[in-house]
Amino acid sequence: MDELFPLVCPGDIETLLRRYASGELTPSQVVERVHTLVSNDDSNAWIYVRPLEVLREYAREVEARVADMAALPLYGIPFAIKDNIDLAGVPTTAACPAYAYTPCKTAVVVQRLIDAGAIPIGKTNLDQFATGLNGTRSPYGACHNALNPDYISGGSSSGSAVALAKGTVCFSLGTDTAGSGRVPAAFNNLVGYKPTKGWLSTRGVVPACRSLDCVSIFAFTATDAKRILEVAAGYDEEDIYSRRREEHVVDFSVSGGDGRFRFGVPRRHQLQFFGNQDTARLFDRAVASMEALGGTPAEIDFAPFLETARLLYEGPRVAERYAAIKDFFELHSDQVITPVREIIEGARGYSAADAYKGAYELRRLKRETDRVWTQVDCLLTPTAGTIYTIQAMQRDPVRLNSNLGYYTNFVNLLDYAAVAVPAGFQNDGLPFGTTLVAQAHRDTLLLHLAERLQQTYALPLGATAMPLITGVLPERYLTGISSSASGESRQPGWIKVVVCGAHMSGLPLNGELTGHGGRWVATTTTSSDYKLYALPGGPPHRPGLVHVETSEQGTAIDVEVWEMPENEFGSLVARIPVPLGIGTITLGSGENVQGFLCEHYAIAQAEDISRYGGWRGYLRREAHLEMEALSDD
Repeated sequence: MDELFPLVCPGDIETLLRRYASGELTPSQVVERVHTLVSNDDSNAWIYVRPLEVLREYAREVEARVADMAALPLYGIPFAIKDNIDLAGVPTTAACPAYAYTPCKTAVVVQRLIDAGAIPIGKTNLDQFATGLNGTRSPYGACHNALNPDYISGGSSSGSAVALAKGTVCFSLGTDTAGSGRVPAAFNNLVGYKPTKGWLSTRGVVPACRSLDCVSIFAFTATDAKRILEVAAGYDEEDIYSRRREEHVVDFSVSGGDGRFRFGVPRRHQLQFFGNQDTARLFDRAVASMEALGGTPAEIDFAPFLETARLLYEGPRVAERYAAIKDFFELHSDQVITPVREIIEGARGYSAADAYKGAYELRRLKRETDRVWTQVDCLLTPTAGTIYTIQAMQRDPVRLNSNLGYYTNFVNLLDYAAVAVPAGFQNDGLPFGTTLVAQAHRDTLLLHLAERLQQTYALPLGATAMPLITGVLPERYLTGISSSASGESRQPGWIKVVVCGAHMSGLPLNGELTGHGGRWVATTTTSSDYKLYALPGGPPHRPGLVHVETSEQGTAIDVEVWEMPENEFGSLVARIPVPLGIGTITLGSGENVQGFLCEHYAIAQAEDISRYGGWRGYLRREAHLEMEALSDD
């Protein structure tokens, strides 16, 4: 079993399918491991886990079709289901034990996944009746963030996000009415895809606001989300809100198909980070990353979007939540958690006339907000402006929960599609996410853009240590054969490149690599006979890597290894400014690889930053000094 992908967790779909195809793993082995992981989980992510023997039976049924693996796009892929979505023979609770029932039929969307070879592991925790964006409103316990258990997981699809982020499954299903499939994704370093309303059947789903509800997909990658969408989507004659897909084949472009696009961002004074300087900085970086992909930012008036968002909880629309569980609520309101009960009880004060007035207001705002699409192809916003501890959320559950919906509540009301994408980490290690929003039926285009954006960051998957592998998975990751100094594992037609600064994943010039077809291979170090300097000038600010005579004079420097098509390498080299150039770099493994080096004459006016271990370490130090200066002011 190779070092990079030990069977600690199943990982992303592509990796697991390739391991199945190579014969390295079987679905039976995977469900055994998954069951062990779930049994030892203490995050309150799960409400019900299927017995091991049932999971073994699923695995055996899939394995019996191994010769037909190509016809099963989710062959042996374990997944989790939010516990407001039906799985036959398993109780559906919606996080309210008094409401629980055991369905005879599986929800349409779940059945399609099972028919494609996926294995349902169990049901996950949620904010009761899918009412909340924080993950603490459940009698099954507050769900703990996968990266820091003191913090909220996001909700309402809390357990689905955490179960995936911790690596117990390869994907999970949530629901999304106000942001429940996006906020938990951002807080757990995941992709959260909220499809166009009606693309995924909601038959077999406990409604929250039936006219707005969507089944959502949590995945490690946008590529995985696209794969799941193709299996799960489909018109359902028996679902009155089901819609046929209307695909748009022209990619985002407003300048004659040259690959460029325009993306809208809220005006600076309309951005809200609720006092969090880290997330403000990370959003600025996300805008820069979109520009590197060919996007041109355009400020838009976000006010009508915010006005729309307020209709969801501050008007008669909330009565739809009451209508969803009215019969149960009238008899058992005492069994509903306090914040949820207060929200639903508030709906009783609205009349039919109020509902019509609310519908007219939404229609007006829809007309106003839709005008933005004459200026931009998509929107980019933070998924959430900040994140809170569980303790803080429980002290102030209404106001802080409302803050979480600042960038999400308007999407379903306006009939848009959205994809939450991981976008880096705060200085305290908590993840940050951005959301791409587009008009209905632009889902595939949105997912393609999300895929490109995610590759510029190349962050690890969820809370696992597994790296994002972009492009075609190199064969060495499947066989366990590590790269040798002789370069035996080099892919024909590809050349490796070592980068140590602004070209690293998630940094300003990474788009020059991905734009030339580059894909991440590894994060590693040089041998110990190098030094790193912060060169004057910029932006973008750059480091200079220089070779020194002996290891006593130098140190090992953090670098990334990328590979790119050989026919693109010359174009990259032509863009390198003096005093930088391409030379041979020795890695800590002893392998010699082409990479960015600096002329020695340039370091006379540069700061030696080798003591920080690499460019990212230096940037963290600079950010810390900046925050200290701001606090002194």
